[in-house]
Amino acid sequence: MSRRPGKLRLGLSLQHAGYHAAAWRLPEVPRHANLDWQYYLRSAQAAERGKFDMIFFADGVAVRENLDDREVLARTPSVVNLEPLTLLSALATHTRHIGLVGTASTTYNEPYHIARKFASLDHISGGRAAWNLVTSWSLGEARNFGRDTPLDYDSRYARAREFARVVHGLWNSWEDDTFVEDKQSGLFFDPDKLHVLGHQGEHFSVQGPLNLSRTPQGRPLICQAGKSPAGQEIAAESADFVFTADHSIEDGQAYYREVKGRLAQHGRRPGQLLILPGVVPIVGRSEQEAQDKFGRLQALIDPKIGLSLLALLGDLSAYPLDGPLPPIHDYGEMASVARLIEQRARKDNLSIRQLYQAIAASRGHRTLVGSAEQVADDLQAWFEAEAADGFNIAAPYLPGAVDDFVDLVIPELQRRELFRREYEGTTLRQNLGLDYPEHPRSTPTHADH
Repeated sequence: MSRRPGKLRLGLSLQHAGYHAAAWRLPEVPRHANLDWQYYLRSAQAAERGKFDMIFFADGVAVRENLDDREVLARTPSVVNLEPLTLLSALATHTRHIGLVGTASTTYNEPYHIARKFASLDHISGGRAAWNLVTSWSLGEARNFGRDTPLDYDSRYARAREFARVVHGLWNSWEDDTFVEDKQSGLFFDPDKLHVLGHQGEHFSVQGPLNLSRTPQGRPLICQAGKSPAGQEIAAESADFVFTADHSIEDGQAYYREVKGRLAQHGRRPGQLLILPGVVPIVGRSEQEAQDKFGRLQALIDPKIGLSLLALLGDLSAYPLDGPLPPIHDYGEMASVARLIEQRARKDNLSIRQLYQAIAASRGHRTLVGSAEQVADDLQAWFEAEAADGFNIAAPYLPGAVDDFVDLVIPELQRRELFRREYEGTTLRQNLGLDYPEHPRSTPTHADH
């Protein structure tokens, strides 16, 4: 296969003690780790040492687990975690290059809040902020915000699309060179370069302007993770990069073509949206060492936790763990994710136990277990086949798995000239190779990055 031009992009997803459901039980993971910001800083600085593009924190605004099942709840460390924007603001002051991606809901926030908070993070970090746009599907989240049930699928995504447009509009409240701050004349800003949004829509009425100037990268970046048609449409219209979960190169290529094929109708080019599938790598200096690390984690999976990870498919407790997955009739609110899980079970003929073991290891992403060369082979194959522009590396346990990837896989990717040796710029936008967004009402003054 001919070498695809350019370098692949890498994000690092940091979640609790790691993406593996049993990671917190490892003896080397400190107690109270998921409430210690310096614990996350250790991994963020390791990722920056490895020249990663960004770190990413997923989030929800509820304890999503079943509150009535205390047996499962008592074994689940994710019931407590730090709010992403607060955490990222702390990490911003102790890092210099790495991008900072935080999750915030379009259902349980207002556009002005999100525009202001992420613009503030972009200013604090010198241009490294990105917003992961989610719509929030769970019952627990709805009940925390005065609703008996979540918004239905169509309403959530209609609100999200308008939400993203309003946020974009608020970020364009001021042109780049609005604030002259002329001490002699007393003129703080050029009034002709202020633009009041005045949005009146189906879901939002927002006057503006945002009480923050344009940010170091023009505006914060937007990430989206939906695989549904509505999610893909938001990504094509508003996002700069997409996190996805595919398990074969063929599926990855199909998704890559589908999402990028939607860009033209929004006046965008394929290079303006990056596709980053999630991967959970467990790396050793040999394949056997990697398998030993994986087996150690798998042995710590509690069956109660395993079944809870399959809750999107319904209550499976009445079925034998070593028997096949029963027919699924109701996919619920997270239908696209539930279907992926079911397809995986059917395709590989997995028992319920084998299925939850696979999910516990990766939260729905691909698990790669092997040497640095084997992991690099896989990433290179996806990149060169145009199934990915890069990857969201979901660390299975922290901080050890981050060090393993940085010390073993990154040098191998660099040797193959697939990954950078130094950061290209000072902002996340520059390092991802994305264009500077010219203000829609100003004359271009910035060169594209």
